[in-house]
Amino acid sequence: MEPQPDALVGQTVDGRYVVQAKLARGGMATVYEALDIRLDRVVALKVMHRHLADDPDFVARFQREARAAARLAHPHVVGVYDQGAADGLVYLAMEYVPGRTLRDIMREFGPLTPEQALVMLDPILEGLAAAHAAGFVHRDIKPENVLVSDDGRVKVADFGLARAVATSNSSATQGVLIGTVAYLSPEQVERGEADERSDIYAAGILLYEMVTGQVPHAGESPLSVAYQHVNQDVPTPSAVREGIPADVDGLVLTATRRTPAQRYQHTQDFLADVRRVRTVLPTPRPFSDTRTTLIVDAGTNARLAAGGGTPAAPAAGAPADPGRERRRIPRRLVLIAIAIGVTALAVVAALLVGNALGHRIPTPSIVGQTVEAARTTLATSGLTLEVAGEEFSETVPAGIVLASDPVAGADVREQGTVAITASKGPERYTVPDVSGQSIAQATAALGAIPVTIGAQGEAYSVTAPAGSVAGTSPEAGTSVKRDTAVQLLISKGPQPVAVPDIVGRKLAAASAALKSVGLTPQVTKVFSETVAKGRVMQVTPAAGTTVNAGTSVALTVSDGPPPVVVPKLIDLRRREAIAALTRLGLKAKVISGQATPLNRVYSQNPAPGTSIPKGSTVTISVI
Repeated sequence: MEPQPDALVGQTVDGRYVVQAKLARGGMATVYEALDIRLDRVVALKVMHRHLADDPDFVARFQREARAAARLAHPHVVGVYDQGAADGLVYLAMEYVPGRTLRDIMREFGPLTPEQALVMLDPILEGLAAAHAAGFVHRDIKPENVLVSDDGRVKVADFGLARAVATSNSSATQGVLIGTVAYLSPEQVERGEADERSDIYAAGILLYEMVTGQVPHAGESPLSVAYQHVNQDVPTPSAVREGIPADVDGLVLTATRRTPAQRYQHTQDFLADVRRVRTVLPTPRPFSDTRTTLIVDAGTNARLAAGGGTPAAPAAGAPADPGRERRRIPRRLVLIAIAIGVTALAVVAALLVGNALGHRIPTPSIVGQTVEAARTTLATSGLTLEVAGEEFSETVPAGIVLASDPVAGADVREQGTVAITASKGPERYTVPDVSGQSIAQATAALGAIPVTIGAQGEAYSVTAPAGSVAGTSPEAGTSVKRDTAVQLLISKGPQPVAVPDIVGRKLAAASAALKSVGLTPQVTKVFSETVAKGRVMQVTPAAGTTVNAGTSVALTVSDGPPPVVVPKLIDLRRREAIAALTRLGLKAKVISGQATPLNRVYSQNPAPGTSIPKGSTVTISVI
């Protein structure tokens, strides 16, 4: 890369590092090529931006993480030599790797072939595995942090720096990692947590980008991309770019499960699967352009080599002896005469055969028509359609003619037959429902269709016993292409959940809250003078109790006050009848004429003995 002018170039940092050239600028720092005059070696000097250097919290974390990273030594990890602060600058001295980043390579050559991508991923995972074994988590795996040297070494850079930024409390560091949102795992987005499986997720996204040329989740804002990581599965690379094997799809899907427990649990497991898949892929093929060829070795390195030229064509032989050429002329004339005779005989034979077979007509064009429409088209010319076969097609719907024999325009005997090949539409197979089956049974069921069985995952299940198959990914009923990787999800039994606090809530809301965590409401209604009708009075087991998903939770729900039996009011005085209703919690509606000499009840509704809700109205007629 071309060095860029910079105010720091030519200066000496901390009395030790002579800055020679600016190499790159990122969200956290600017990287320079520098000479360590104490040890007389070239280093990469990463100088933190001023807004970070002014944050004491960040500086303390940066220095602590840098000291820890310096203990990590591996051929595929960029070494950390020194860290310090001087003259308002906070810096990190690292191993200088002349070459370029994986981002530069993908930008120049576009998507890698699957075999090239796996060869590139191998040393990346080796470096990560070593770091994870030593207790490090990178947190910021992306193409910019993978360096490929001019002599073919692949190294992972910036261990620990992402943590120094991510855990800083200062607003000065906010937004520094925003460019890495395309590789953030769901748990980093939701909870800010990261472990070995978070790096595995990012490495899976990296593999996806290497083979497709794009990241799986994109949007107009970092927030929309982060939302997709949490709420959407990473699609198969083959759905974006044709020619990607199902085994590579399987690697990406297993590494990028949204639930960490369903991913590779260790980087070594991911690396082992990468190496297994590489053994069944073709030998890596080179990239090429007019100037440079990127050759990915069968080992774990990538190297650059100048492209070769095309060998010259062999020189033509000397002309034959003229005398000998003259001696051949009579023989040529004989051959020409024989050819003319044969041609004449062929024409005569063709005429005789044509007369024997009858009149011939051109075959109508029927490709692209439905089979029935083609049958009609041929019939108008006196021809018969015969379905000779069917073939799958990704572009032509089922029931459409793919080809005809003879082809359109070719002669066919009048009243003859035209054979057609019909489309069966896209080749798709339905993933069977294997939930509840043993692993052997599920494997056999999947083996009945042409799909690939991917690495196993785990899932909680209310219906499938622990150790049996809880389901598949893609799920049962999904229509998939041939050789799609289908993962068996092994049941871990019901998921433990806590009973939510729903006392006092309305029945509909309480039931929804239970169902949202996989619990089943069992409702019992009782009368209550104190709790409004339809609200939960009691929950068993109590709120906060941990139970398995699928457990029934008993809800005691108020049915309102108990019913009241309407008393006999006929012949009572008006005041007595009203008082009797009031004592029972009922209301009285009195109907009377202009004059009520007797002032007694002669009619009531509802009738005596009727059970009605407390607070209801009883109509009495007074005479």
